[in-house]
Amino acid sequence: MRYGRFKRVSICLVLLIHAFLFQGCYSFSGGSVPSHMKTVAVPVFQDQSRAGIAGFRAELTRKLTQKLESQSPLRLTPSRVTADALLEGTILSFSDEPSQLSSSTERALTNRITITVQAVFQDRVNKSILFERTIAGFADYTAGSFSAQQDAISQSLDMIADDILDAVVSDWR
Repeated sequence: MRYGRFKRVSICLVLLIHAFLFQGCYSFSGGSVPSHMKTVAVPVFQDQSRAGIAGFRAELTRKLTQKLESQSPLRLTPSRVTADALLEGTILSFSDEPSQLSSSTERALTNRITITVQAVFQDRVNKSILFERTIAGFADYTAGSFSAQQDAISQSLDMIADDILDAVVSDWR
């Protein structure tokens, strides 16, 4: 019994030592917003999905601006003209399709919401595009439940906002 306990403590100690030794060995290149950029304008995202989801484009823009304010060094400005950076986006597609079928009835048990967005982040000071990406967010929900569907849409938009924020504050090319 004592030997087993000693072995577990030893393994934990070795893992802890490795964690301290290799801390900071991995880093991102250029991992932050350029120092000359202080402000960003984020106009309401456009919708080319033909799904009639105007409320979602406003919700996505709101989620993204909240994340930028709280998790980046950039300050939001309503003016595209005076902003150091411009973050624009377009909802390209929205789908709500079955993701899991019942084997006995062949009816959907769960559906998947998938939202695809094109995002462009521009450095207006240096007149360059820092990134242009297509990003998708998705979430499953119980078929037939309106509130679960709305939660899945919100989760999908959160996923997209997180991915865009990561792209803004990191140089992942």
